[in-house]
Formats: sequence, C-alpha cells, structure tokens
Amino acid sequence: MNADLGRLLDDVDALLLDFDGPVCSIFAGYPAPQVAAELVDLLRRHGVDVPPELASEPDPLEVLRRTGATGDQGVTQAVEDALCAAEHRAVETAEPTPYGREVIVAARQAGMPLAVVSNNSAGAVRAYLAAHRLVGYASPVVGRAYAAPDRMKPNPEPILQAVRAVGATPSHCVLVGDSLSDIEGARAAGARAIGYANRPAKAGTFRAAGADVVITSMGQVANVLIDRIGG
Repeated sequence: MNADLGRLLDDVDALLLDFDGPVCSIFAGYPAPQVAAELVDLLRRHGVDVPPELASEPDPLEVLRRTGATGDQGVTQAVEDALCAAEHRAVETAEPTPYGREVIVAARQAGMPLAVVSNNSAGAVRAYLAAHRLVGYASPVVGRAYAAPDRMKPNPEPILQAVRAVGATPSHCVLVGDSLSDIEGARAAGARAIGYANRPAKAGTFRAAGADVVITSMGQVANVLIDRIGG
C-alpha cells in the first residue's frame, strides 16, 4: 500500500486535503448530532414542517443540504449562518487528527503546494489553522459556498477552484478525504483520490468509488512526504 501511495504522490504536483477527517475532527467537543438538532429547531422556528427523517438527521451538513433542496433561500441562509456560527464554536474544541499536522508541515517542507477543500465554512477552517499555528501552510482554503449546499462536494466545483489556485491541472492533484463525497468529487473533477478510511468499513466503499489508494492513517502520507524531504 505504501508503495502505491508513494507512486501516487510522486505523480502529482499538489495535495488537497479535506478538513473534517484528514486534518481534525471538528465536532469532537461539540457533537455533530447536537448541532444538527439545533439546526432542526431553527427550521421549526421558521415555520418549516420538518419530516421525521430530517428531525433525526445527525449530520448538520445534511440538514443544510436538505434545507437548500427546498428552494427557500431565506431559510437556507438562516441555517447557513447558524451552521457557520456552530462551526466556529466547534473548532475551539476540535480534536487534531493524528499526523494531520505532520502532513501539512511536511508538504510545505517538500515544496508541494497544499490546499484545504472542505464542506465546512472557510472561516472555521482558517480559525482552526490559526489556532494550531498552521496559517500559511495551506493555501488556498476553499470552504462551503455560502447558502448554496448544492455546490458542496461531491460537486467538483470547490476542488476545481483549489486546483486553479495552486496552478496545477486536475490530473496532477490528489485529494485526501474521509467521505464518499470526497472520492466522488475528486473523480468528477478529474483529480486523483486518496480515501482516508478512519473506520474500517469505509475502505471497501472508497475502493468501489474509484479511490486510487486507501489509507488508514494520515501517518502514511506524512511518512512518504518526510522521506521526500530526506531524499
């Protein structure tokens, strides 16, 4: 696996990281189901008749996505604003992913451009990077388009935005992500994909979706980059 990973990283010019997963667990101290429930309560306060499956949805991004699908832009903006505020609160207690920092720093030292492409808000990502002394190591930060959840990954748009910003071509960029939307988004953009299977059940799903390589630790990426520095 590490040989395949090494060949893949040798074949690309830039590294793109998803945020929640490869870099940190953003909702470690402010659980995602709690945030989702608060967004559902907001919907009810706006007079939305919330169906049972949405009322029990544990993923706040999915609540936003479902809200956007209704076509009510005013309510979508209200949910977006509330989610942005919750994400800013969440990054204060976010749990760094083991070796996530090492990947970011090693990429910089190896001279490999690195961008963050997230379905979380760019402001929350930047706040985390600032708190962990990583500002300047990741550029650009491409976050969720405001109140336009249909433009989140797996839509390739944010990935292509990052590709253009680092001055590369999609086929010479690789996205590391821990969700199916990352793998699907990378494939739609024409980029390479590394599936970070932080739970064993994800590995087969990522392979089936077309991930070029599947890893179980960000340390695997860090080691390849550190070896490149040493070489």
